[in-house]
Amino acid sequence: MSLPPNSPQPMMGIPSGTPVEIIVQSGGEEKEEARQQDRPYIAFEHVSKSFGDVHVLDDVSFSVQAGETLCILGRSGVGKSVSLQQIMGFLKPDSGKIMVAGQDITDLTEDQMETVRKKVTMVFQSGALFDSLTVGENVAFPLRERGQLLEDQIQQVVNGLLDMVGVAGMADLLPSDLSTGMKRSVAIARALAAQPEAILYDEPTTMVDPLMGRLLGNLIQKLKHQLRLTSIVVTHDMRFAERLADHVLFLHEAKAYFFGTMDELKQTDDPFLREFLDMDKLVLPQA
Repeated sequence: MSLPPNSPQPMMGIPSGTPVEIIVQSGGEEKEEARQQDRPYIAFEHVSKSFGDVHVLDDVSFSVQAGETLCILGRSGVGKSVSLQQIMGFLKPDSGKIMVAGQDITDLTEDQMETVRKKVTMVFQSGALFDSLTVGENVAFPLRERGQLLEDQIQQVVNGLLDMVGVAGMADLLPSDLSTGMKRSVAIARALAAQPEAILYDEPTTMVDPLMGRLLGNLIQKLKHQLRLTSIVVTHDMRFAERLADHVLFLHEAKAYFFGTMDELKQTDDPFLREFLDMDKLVLPQA
């Protein structure tokens, strides 16, 4: 299988000549069309969400262009993870509109959302791996569901993806044998096996040591640049966000308090944001 001109080259570890090369192209035609039309790949338009009397999101709007990385910042309980769950269709907004790949997903049924979830996948804090399956079987699961590869090809792809995310040689282990950071690496490998156009990450560095946090950051950067994936990263870690973000959304008191570039955030004169940034420097001293 040959790649079109100017396509990124297959990543090391991905076997050449198999349908998994689609991972590298990763929905290139749709994303190129979105770029040409200057259409966001993901967009919230005046979205509100409440749980009882608690307003989690109130008239929130933001957008992510194809191939960009948005980091969502804010204190606990401000709707960061709820935003991701609404993109995946696990929760529905009370009002407003959510767009994914040019499609209004706000009122889609569960069956209709399955098509969207083939384009957009999510890496949960827990990893959400199947406990009874080995690491290799977890990564192979979406490949077997598609039914496009022979078993020996699936094994080649699984080994290549595990090598890509830094957990080579662990295919026969169970998730219970892995550290928190390793589980998230495997979850990313499984997400890639589904050949998505966008990945949502929910607090990828929570409860991992600084070294694993750095490795996960390097991995997400590599996926962005080599696979041109659209990404949304929910994080509390400013240094992590500084490395990854094309744009930043800061949620506060259910509102989109700030939406702009990281440079614009760091140069802000807003007293509340300045307090947050200054406190972060105290909590996260420079290495």
